[in-house]
Formats: sequence, C-alpha cells, structure tokens
Amino acid sequence: MALRLTLGLLLTLAAFVVAGRRGWTLFRLIRSGQPAVGRADNPAAMVSAEVTEVLGQRKLLAWTIPGLAHFFAFWGFLVLALTILETYGALFKDDFAFPLIGHWAIIGLAEDLFAVLVVLALITFTIIRFRSNPHTVGRKSRFFGSHTGAAWLVLFMIFNVVWTLLLYRGAQINVTAKSAVRAFPYDATWAFASNVVAHIFGGLSLGANQGIVTVGLLLQLLVVLGFLVLVLYSKHLHIFMAPINVATSRRPNALGPLMPMFSGTTKIDFEDPADDAIFGRGRITDFTWKGMLDMATCTECGRCQSQCPAWNTDKPLSPKLVVMGLRDHLFATAPYILATSGKTFEPGEYDDELLEKLGDEMKAEVTRPLVGTGLGVIDPDVLWACTTCGACVEQCPVDIEHIDHIVDMRRNQVMIESSFPTELNGLFKNVEQNGNPWGLSAAKRTSWIEEMDFEVRVFGANGEDAIPDDVDYLFWVGCAGAYDDRAKKTTKNVAELLRLAGVEFMVLGDGETCTGDPARRAGNEFLFQMQAMANVEVLNEVKAKKIVVTCPHCLNTLGREYPQVGGNYDVIHHSQLLAQLVRDGKLTPVKPLEEKITYHDPCYLGRHNKVYTPPRELVAGIPGVNLVEMPRNSEKSFCCGAGGARMWMEERIGQRINETRGNEAVATGATTIAVACPFCSVMVNDAVTQLQASSGGAAVTVSDISTLLLDSVRG
Repeated sequence: MALRLTLGLLLTLAAFVVAGRRGWTLFRLIRSGQPAVGRADNPAAMVSAEVTEVLGQRKLLAWTIPGLAHFFAFWGFLVLALTILETYGALFKDDFAFPLIGHWAIIGLAEDLFAVLVVLALITFTIIRFRSNPHTVGRKSRFFGSHTGAAWLVLFMIFNVVWTLLLYRGAQINVTAKSAVRAFPYDATWAFASNVVAHIFGGLSLGANQGIVTVGLLLQLLVVLGFLVLVLYSKHLHIFMAPINVATSRRPNALGPLMPMFSGTTKIDFEDPADDAIFGRGRITDFTWKGMLDMATCTECGRCQSQCPAWNTDKPLSPKLVVMGLRDHLFATAPYILATSGKTFEPGEYDDELLEKLGDEMKAEVTRPLVGTGLGVIDPDVLWACTTCGACVEQCPVDIEHIDHIVDMRRNQVMIESSFPTELNGLFKNVEQNGNPWGLSAAKRTSWIEEMDFEVRVFGANGEDAIPDDVDYLFWVGCAGAYDDRAKKTTKNVAELLRLAGVEFMVLGDGETCTGDPARRAGNEFLFQMQAMANVEVLNEVKAKKIVVTCPHCLNTLGREYPQVGGNYDVIHHSQLLAQLVRDGKLTPVKPLEEKITYHDPCYLGRHNKVYTPPRELVAGIPGVNLVEMPRNSEKSFCCGAGGARMWMEERIGQRINETRGNEAVATGATTIAVACPFCSVMVNDAVTQLQASSGGAAVTVSDISTLLLDSVRG
C-alpha cells in the first residue's frame, strides 16, 4: 500500500504542477482583457443560467440525440467525480468509505449507471463524428475546421476513465468476498457493471485481485490526471470555462441590442471621447475579458457554423472559425500580452525591445493585423459577410457572443481604419444627410398619407406640443415604410386595420429619421449615436410612451437600444398588436383565403426579440388558410440576407442568401409567403421573382401579414 500511495501522490503532484501553471497563465491572460461592464449585476439571472444551461443542458438538448449524449456525459462527469475521491481514499485505506453515505447502495448504483451511460454517450459521439467526418462530408460537416484529432483523443481518454474505474471496482468486490476487508463499500448486486467485471476475475486468487486493485487505482489516477492536463491544453477547456462563460453572458441572451462602446467602465462620449478610448477591436488586447473568455470557451462543436446563412451559402464566414482564429491568435501572443499587461500603446505601437527578445516568430504574430487580407487574423470578406441574424448566438451551447465581436471589429474598421465595403459610403452619407438609407427627402415621408381615404393624424399638424391623451399608439412608420413601395403598402394596411379596430394612432411625419440600425450593425457607432440621440430627443419631447412599428429592426432599436441613450418606450410590432386586436374581437377575419401559406420568421423579430407566435396566430386564424412551415423555422429560421447592413452591400461570393431562402419557401408548395419585415419582403420577393424567371412554375406571392389580414377583414 505504501508504494501505491507514494506513486499516487507523486502522479498527483506532477499533474497539479503542470495543470496549475497552465491554469494560472489562462487566468492572467483572460484577466488582461478590457473591462466587461455589468457582467455580474444580476446574481439571480446568473444562478438561473447555471441551473438551466449548465446543469439542465437546455441549449444542448435542443438537438435531441447529441444533446442527450452530452447530458449523460456531463452528469456522468459530475457523478463519477465521487469515484475519483474514492480512488484517493483507497490509496490511504483499503476499506475506505465516505462518512454517512459510504455504504448506501444507491450511490454504487448511480456510479455504475452513469459509467454505462457515459460509454453509451461515447458510442453516440463516435457515430456522429463518423457520419459528419469533414474529410468525407466537407463544408457540410459542422466539424469542418475543428480540431478533430484532439476530439478523438478526448473520447479515448474518457473511455479510459470508465474502464479503469470498473477494473479496480470489480477487483474490490472480489477482495471483499475473499477477505475480511470491505474493499468495495457498496452492495455489489446494485453496482451491476462493477459486478460484471468482478465475475470476470472471480476465479483469481485474493492476491491477484489485490494486485488488480492496485494497478487499477494507479491507472485510474494516471488517466484522470492526464485528462486534467489534456483538457487545459485543448478545446475541451470548455469543461472548466463554460460554467463561467454562461454565468457572465449577457441576459436574457446576447441577442437584440448591441453593447454600447466603453472606455474602461465608462460609456464613450462621442462628443468628447477620452484620449485612451478604444473604438472597437483593432488588436487582440482590445477585447474585453469576456471576449477572451468566449475564445477560450469555444467547444468547436460547429452548431453555430451549421446554422450560419453565410456559411451555408458558400461564403468564408464561419462563426466558429472566427472565434477559433481569435483564440489561436490570443494564445500565440500570450507571452507578449502577459509581459506588457497594464501598459497602453497607441495604434501601431508595440514594445519593440520585448519583441526582439521574444523572437521573429512572436514579432510577426503580435504585429499581425486583426483584420486584413492575407496576413490578417480575420479576412475582410469574413467580417463583412455577417448578417447579424443571431443564429450562431442562438445555437451556441456555451453562450459565446459572436455578433458582439464581429460588430466590434467592424466598428474599428469603420471609425479608425476607414476600411469597409464601398457600398456603405452611400448608406452612411444618406443617413447622415437625409435621415434615411435611400437619401430621399424628409418631405416624402408622409407621401403615403395622401393615398389614404381617411385622415391620418400627424403630430404637430394641429399645434400639439405632446401626444394627446386619446392617442393609443404612436405609429413609427420607419424609413422603409415611408419610402419603399412594398413597405408603404404595409404601412397603409396597418393604418387601415388600426382605424377599423378603433385604435387611435398618430405619426410623426417628417419628425422621424432613421433609427440608426443599419449604421450601427455596419460598425458606424458614431452615426448611430447621432441618429439615436436626435430621435430620443424628439420622442421624449412629444412624450411618447407606446409605439407600434412594422419593422423588426425599428422594434429592436427603439425598444431595446434606445434605453442606452435615455429613451425608454413600450414598443410593439404590428404582428403583436394585430394579433391582440383579433383576440379581443376588434378585428374579425371573415373572408376565406383558401391558400397554402408559409411564414418566414424575420431574424430581428424572431431570434432577436422572441416573437414567434403572434404572426402565426394571425395567418392561421384567417379562414381557409393552410399554414405550412419551412424546415428551418422559428428559432432555426434562415435569414433573408438583409440584416447587418447587408441590404446595402453587394453579395458577390457564393449563392445569394435570399435565393436559398426563397427556394426553401417555394419547396413547401405554398402559394403565398407571409412576411413581417420590410427587408424580408424585398429580399424574399426578389428571390421568388428570380426563381420564377429562371425555372417557371406556379406564381408565388410574397405578402406582409397585414395584407393577408386586411383582405380577410374587408370581406
């Protein structure tokens, strides 16, 4: 026993030294990041996230088979932690047992049960990885670009943990049966898996079984400690990082509003920014500690990649590969970062003396541009392919905030480097000079009113200095709703439906200006701030409280981003309001449409703001409608391709995202595609028109849900 104890303690000491050094380095590296504001402000939400996402594995279980396999592996990790303590106890005492619970049969059953479940999980993971082998499946595999070799090694190590555990436990059962020492603390009949192993060695002598116990204990420690070191040096670092990352993620999720820009822990004042203010992320040290934690937490599972519309249409953007690229750059430059922690450098400035000491390879990595063609960590084509649809964040089981990092890098490219797609020049200029992305006159914002056969109340027309008390909603028309022909139809339909329902509403007319959403998603935070403050000043002055919008981007910006600049309003999407009016009996669909209709979820209505049911209620509630779903719907809906300011950028690489979505919609056999976003209306309609022009077939109509409802109500 003395030899067993000595070897076990020496193995432990060696492993803890290696693992401890790595852990301390990682801690210092992540702590060197910029401050991440508000990450621990809501302890209740942090605890809830740990319970539902870590212990409950909520996001993982969204994919049933791999989710269940991971659930068993995770809980096996927790339950079998008891056996690790038992292993150390057996080094000191042959008949070791935990105080109080040491002989409970249920403990032995649980340990054996989860050992078997872990093996079943390993078999499942093996099958999944063979079926999704990137060497045979290519880009369609969610593991494309992942470190698959390390993954196989980890699966092998987990298997070693289980069989060495059952090996010594089976021998312990035999030692207990053949001597007066209770080497196995539980009832062997309950520990069914260990009992099977015991029968295998049952014919051996007491001494032989005691030898197997010793060998098994040392092998178990060797495997467990080796696994500990391996985890800290591999992608499976998420075993330790994920609970921290989940707890410190934005709540309720990292979708919807973008984070404002901070200088330290203070919001940047764009009228008078601090001298050391960091505008976006121009180098790896500009990321917050939460951003660095995201990088270290990535599991390389590829769920984000599998759902990304850019990746699925053969563009170079993979959210997973973006995070992996940043992580590899972070780890590669770690010696320099740690040596210069606490120092500040101007853009393009480095500690040249230190770089000379660290060598040419380190110098090349440290001075490598974060975004750039060729040598850049992230290629510009990757950065600007993002539609900010949120599919990556929605799917990530460890709550990585991909969109925040992509937009932060865009911010630096726009505001510091002045490097962005040329098409965005027109967008920025039009919003800045004319208050809308199309550059049209503000006087034309009310042109749709002239086409109505009833009076639409415009704020200020009768000398109001505040929205009258009899007005139920301020109708925020939006830029598309005022200027785009298809969106203007939606505006007029919603106005008529509100009138029919007896809802009093008022519009701002030319008092509106662009919310700044496309500028912000494109990285022009300064322009967004300018637009936001102008709108908030107007809305606060007119005492706006309840606002209805037809654009999900306006919904998100007015309702969830304007509080960052002092604007707090109750904002509702027209699908939500119209659905409520139908439920209340104020609007009644009567005319049967006799159509098969499929509904396309807008990303900024669905994933970003969790509005899935009201639009479907409206469509399904129309007599004669047969509502059919596309394969990718609700939280897994496929983007139309217009978000993230992509509406104003050319799509030159791969297949067009809107065409992919259009084909998917047409394949349902629907005669009408229902939409609830002006951008989606344009993109899906263009795709369907192109499809019909190239292949013919039955005509398919793209209609806003308000159009469908009004057609039925009018009947």
